[in-house]
Amino acid sequence: MVRRDKSNYIIQSVAHALDVLEEFRGDLDELGVTELSKKLKLHKNNVFRILATLQSRNYIEQNRTNDNYRLGIKCLELGQTFIQQRGLLKQAQPILHELAERTGETSYLSILRSNDVVYLDAVETTSTVRVISRVGLHMPIHATAAGKALVAYESEDELRKRFHAELPRFTKNTIVGSEDLLKELETTREREYATDLEEFEEGLRCVAAPARDYTRKVIAAISVTGPAHRLSDEKIAQSVGPEVARGAKTLSMRLGYRE
Repeated sequence: MVRRDKSNYIIQSVAHALDVLEEFRGDLDELGVTELSKKLKLHKNNVFRILATLQSRNYIEQNRTNDNYRLGIKCLELGQTFIQQRGLLKQAQPILHELAERTGETSYLSILRSNDVVYLDAVETTSTVRVISRVGLHMPIHATAAGKALVAYESEDELRKRFHAELPRFTKNTIVGSEDLLKELETTREREYATDLEEFEEGLRCVAAPARDYTRKVIAAISVTGPAHRLSDEKIAQSVGPEVARGAKTLSMRLGYRE
């Protein structure tokens, strides 16, 4: 029996639906029917029908204020399933629990997607004052400890391409100059953990460290987040920073990394 090439079995309508989904990446978090029609060279009616189908299954949702479309919760669920099947979440869970217990703050697992940090999982602190969960959120690299930890070990050329322009400011502490950020990343490499000292949100501080897999590549970041009055400079330097770095190294070892 002669095996036919898999391309002979492609269903065009399914391929078009996947094309639509794949347009929602990078900075393009919302798109309209007309814009998608032009990008994909599909008739607007076809695009609308695809979006309606995807919306009915929660892969796409509509912003009622401007009628544009964005990815739905089902995409996050699929992504989390994929990562869970790969073992990252399973290996990270006990480390997140231990970090939350030892530091008294909420712990997170995050990954890099294009120019965003995506938070995949969290273990909340038992403290009465806690931060709002970031799971599922996309956050800026330059203003988060997790973002800095995830890119700190990229080459200087890669970093300069990534941060070639002035960066958005979120608070008075946000690092907006690329040269200043490169120096901050050098400090991150030296002490083996990154910090966000109220750079994204006033009153909130974070500490993060990178986790590697068996290929030695940074694939995730472990972090803790808490109120600034609990995460003082002294506490970060003496206990929280080293604890987070130790947790990230433990996760790396579980993922097959060897120094």
